[in-house]
Amino acid sequence: MSQPTDPSILSPLGQPTEYRADYAPELLFPIPRQLKRVELGISGTALPFVGEDLWNAYEVSWLNPKGKPVVALATFRVPANSPNLIESKSFKLYLNSFNQTAFADVASVETTLVHDLSSAAGAPVSAKIKVLSGRPQVLVGYPQGILLDELDISCNTYQPAPALLAAVDGQKTEETLYSHLLKSNCLVTGQPDWAMVVIRYRGRPIDHAGLLRYIVSFRDHNEFHEQCVERIYCDIQRQCAPEALAVYARYTRRGGLDINPFRSSGEFPPPDNTREVRQ
Repeated sequence: MSQPTDPSILSPLGQPTEYRADYAPELLFPIPRQLKRVELGISGTALPFVGEDLWNAYEVSWLNPKGKPVVALATFRVPANSPNLIESKSFKLYLNSFNQTAFADVASVETTLVHDLSSAAGAPVSAKIKVLSGRPQVLVGYPQGILLDELDISCNTYQPAPALLAAVDGQKTEETLYSHLLKSNCLVTGQPDWAMVVIRYRGRPIDHAGLLRYIVSFRDHNEFHEQCVERIYCDIQRQCAPEALAVYARYTRRGGLDINPFRSSGEFPPPDNTREVRQ
């Protein structure tokens, strides 16, 4: 399936759309990751990171064989090395297409999701459903690290500015830094996207004030969630040269979905699915 250079050309995002309530896997709209990775100097399949995009879906429903609705939560994991990301509105429309579709059981729904999402992403995607009748529990919390947001800084740059990042003299350290001040805008619609970003690294100390200014500099930037996290990862790696690095963002939900990209040099494991308080 060929894709346009500009994802707004064919994407349902930002365009009037008729909602389907019958199963329609063709609604999924993949966007090649490489379209934006070339801007970061990433070429081919030799990625400078590993990771995944963790999606949570809060509006999942289908019919059982007797026509009775089932409601559930779902979690999806899309590997960062998949050729495509999945455009979020198309994902929502696809999930809605289950609403009036009958499935034999939860396993049948999971199997269908795995097949369709893996086909769209171009790599194996995992899906886990938790039916609400089973009373699933969720974790809400904060990272074990240093919150940057109380630093008394001045900000006047609202487009990504890697020059704000710097490592400073000092003994090698390992720390986790986080901020609730990450805000970017949808690449197509311009709607605001809000997130908490977590940076864990080992190496020369990173200047905290400069890092916070850099995070704030995304405030007027238009890019998809996954692309913002990869940009942050690459900028920190190039400007500060840490020995090990991980960047994780928890974005607030839109349309019943939240997207939480994680990128790492490999030394730090993926975090669990603890929600940010705004999620």
